[in-house]
Formats: sequence, structure tokens, C-alpha cells
Amino acid sequence: MIGCEIFYREAAAEIARSHCIVDVETMPKSLHDIGEEAMSSRLQDTIESLLAARTPDAWPDAIVLLYGLCNNGVRGLHAPVPIVIPRAHDCITILLGSRTRYDEHFQANPGTFYRSPGWIERDGDPDANPASVTRRLGIIHDYAALVEKYGKDNADYLMETMGDWFKNYRRLSLIDTGVGPFEEYRKICRDEARERNWIYEELAGDTVLITKLLNGDWNERDFLVLQPGQKIAASNDQDVICADSVNAT
Repeated sequence: MIGCEIFYREAAAEIARSHCIVDVETMPKSLHDIGEEAMSSRLQDTIESLLAARTPDAWPDAIVLLYGLCNNGVRGLHAPVPIVIPRAHDCITILLGSRTRYDEHFQANPGTFYRSPGWIERDGDPDANPASVTRRLGIIHDYAALVEKYGKDNADYLMETMGDWFKNYRRLSLIDTGVGPFEEYRKICRDEARERNWIYEELAGDTVLITKLLNGDWNERDFLVLQPGQKIAASNDQDVICADSVNAT
């Protein structure tokens, strides 16, 4: 399994119960901040490094990716063994257990900011990451830093132009996946919602997709099973992702 670190607790719980032998490689959440090409390149390098460390007869039966499409950050990934990935736009679908449930909640509650155990424990500021898109473009969202660098009037203009990262959110939903110190998560999220004047709610998580992914239960509706010679592509439809030829341009 190669997966985002925000799933660490949920994945560990499922691996402990899985009938499969699962080796784990977690990747930093900050990969999401460095752009599609850099994220995909980092993941491809990880795949190739893990396989290069073994002889072909010791390669795994499959590589499972605990990721969604993630702003196209998994596009182009390929391997000489099958790759399996959930048909999900992002991690919220995986944490809620299905695309349908995520879509229903999102449509009924626009402007929702979701948090989960991993998002709370592993979150960070993209502006602090030198490789992030915002840092590479010289964009910062720290008002005090902008005032010091450009003066108050210019800082006010820049903040208004760039916008507050959270200005379109109105609700904070804490997803309870049944792992970790939930009372601590609850307090953190309630405090954040109060500070931002947001509605606070709790959602029951569902790790069924993680369970199936880590147990080899890969139905076509929920998972893409990529064969050697194929690469991950965005399908731009309800399937979210599809297979394309490695040699396709």
C-alpha cells in the first residue's frame, strides 16, 4: 500500500484485520500542495523505488493506492504489477464510504469544510512548504507578513484579491472513523468552528472502501484495477478514473 498519511490510523486498523499481507509506505499530506506534475512524479518514483528494492519474483501481487484522483495528482501512474485505486475524487469520498454519500452530503450542505483524524493530526500550512505552488509563485496568505513586505494598503488589496482561503465555508464537519482520541478531535473542531462562526456537525465515517482495498475485494464500480502497460487517467465522468495506455500521448 502506498497512501496519504491522513489515512494512517484507518489503514493501520484495517491492515491489522486483513487476511492479506500488506507492506505500507505512507506519503506526506503536503504532496497535495506541490501541484499535479510534482505529486505524480513523486508517487511514480516511490513505486519504482519500492519495486527496485526487490527482485521481480518478490514483487507484490498488486500495489494499492490509498488516494483519490486528488486534483489529478495520480494521473500517469503505472507499474509492471497491477495498481488498484478507489474511484474517488478525493479523500472525503473514501472516508465517507462512497461517492453517492459524499455527493448527497455535499449537495445538501454546500460550503462544508471536512476534517478527520488524519486531517487534524497531519494538517499543515501550504505557505510553510517551500515546494508548494503558493510558495513557488511567491503567494502568501499571512496578512502580517504582507503588511511588512508591501505596506498596509497593498496588503489589504492583495488579501482581497487573493481571497481568504476559508471565506466560502460555512460549516465544519468532523468525520468520525472510529479511530484515535475522538474527544480531542471534537474539542479542536468545535473551537475552530466557533472561531470562524461556522456550523459544527459530526458525521459517521465509513471505512468500507479502505477495508475492501486492503483485502483484495476490488469490484469494478468502486475500484480501478490497472494492468501492466496501463496508466491512470481522469475519466471526467462518474467513474472518476480510467485506464490509458502507457504509450498514449
